Amino acid sequence: MKTFKLLALAAAVCAWVWPCLARGQQNANLTAENSGTATVAYVYVSNPSTNGGPNQIQAYAANSQGQLTPVAGSPFAADETYMVVNGSYLMGINRTQTDIDSYRIESDGALTFATSTNYTQQGCGVAGSLYFDHTGSDLYVQEGLIDCANSGVASFSVDKSSGGLQLLGTANTGAFPGDFTPAFFIGNNVYAYTADNSACMYYDIYGFKRQSNGLLVTQIPSYNLPTPPASFTRYVPFLSAADRTRDVAFFMIPATPPGCSPNSLQLASYTVDGSGNLNTTNTSATMPTTRIANPYDLKMAPSGKLLAAAGQEGLQVFHFNGSSPITRYTGLLTTDPITQMFWDNNNHLYAISQSSNKLYVFGITPTGYRQAPGSPYQISSPQDIIVQPLQ
Repeated sequence: MKTFKLLALAAAVCAWVWPCLARGQQNANLTAENSGTATVAYVYVSNPSTNGGPNQIQAYAANSQGQLTPVAGSPFAADETYMVVNGSYLMGINRTQTDIDSYRIESDGALTFATSTNYTQQGCGVAGSLYFDHTGSDLYVQEGLIDCANSGVASFSVDKSSGGLQLLGTANTGAFPGDFTPAFFIGNNVYAYTADNSACMYYDIYGFKRQSNGLLVTQIPSYNLPTPPASFTRYVPFLSAADRTRDVAFFMIPATPPGCSPNSLQLASYTVDGSGNLNTTNTSATMPTTRIANPYDLKMAPSGKLLAAAGQEGLQVFHFNGSSPITRYTGLLTTDPITQMFWDNNNHLYAISQSSNKLYVFGITPTGYRQAPGSPYQISSPQDIIVQPLQ
C-alpha cells in the first residue's frame, strides 16, 4: 500500500475556485449545448514521452456525454507527476526537480508554462501530493522529510497574475516515515483531513486548520474508531474524502497491528464538530464492505452524494449519506487496477489504470451509471490525472 501513496490525490472543485472559463469559450459552450457537444471539462493526464523520456501532459476536452477529444497542441511538454488545478492554472510536482511548476490554462484547454517555485526550505523535502483550498488562492504541498526528519505541509499563496507561489509557512505533522496523501477541506474551508499509514504500523488521521492568511497549521483532532470484528484488534484509517458540508469519509482497514489484513476494506463516515474533532456512529455492522483490498484512491462527487473507491481490484461507487452510514451502490465498474481518479461537475468520473494503459470515463448519478461512449481510451503508462470542470 505504501508503494502507491504518491498516486493518491486532491483537486479543487470548479465551483469553489477562480472563474473556470474564459467568456469566449463559455459562449461557445452555450451554443453547442443543445447538440450535446458542449465542453464540460478539460482532462489532463501525465505520461512518459517517447522512449521513456520526460513526462508530458495529454490534454482532452470532455463533452456533456463524457466523450474525449484531444486539445489542439496536445501532448504538452511538462515533466510533471501529481497535478492540481484551480480554474486558472494547472500546477504539478516536477518529476526530477524540487519544484512546483505552474501552467496557465488557456480558454481552449491548452497549457502554457508560467513559472516554477522551489518548494524546499531547508534543503530537504519530498513532495507527495498537492491540494488547494476551496478558493484556489492557496496551495498546500504535502511533504516527507519537510524538516529533514518528519513529514508535514508547506503553505503557499498563489499570485493570480503570474502563477508564482509565496511561502506562508510550514507545519510539521510529526509523522515518520511520512504522510504523503492529500488532505481535503470540509465546506467551511477551515478544517482539512487526511489519513495515512505504513503497513498498518504507523497510522493516524491528520487534521489541519486554515488560518485567515491561508497558512495551514496542524490541528490534532480527537476521533473515535468503530469496534472492529472479533478477529482484529482495531481499524486503521486510510485516505479521506470530504463533502461540501462537514462530513468526511475514510477507508477502514481491519487490522492487528503491526501489519494490515488481506481482507476487503470498509468505509466510514465522520462528522466534524465546531472544534474540528471527528465523530462517527458507524459500526462494523453498518459500514459497507468494499470490493477493494488494496486501496489507491478515494474521491467524493461534487454533489456529496456519491463516493468512489479505487484500488488494485478496480473501481466501485457508493452512496454517501452524510453522517449516516455509507451504502452500497455499484459493483466493480472495472477490474483493471485504478490508481487515480477525479470527478467533474457533470456526473462524470475519470480514472486511470497504469497497468492496463487506459483512461476510463463513467457517467454516474445517484440513480444510474454507465461507461461513457469511447471509453476506455488507450494511453501509454498514464502516471497522474487531473480534471478541470468548466460548468
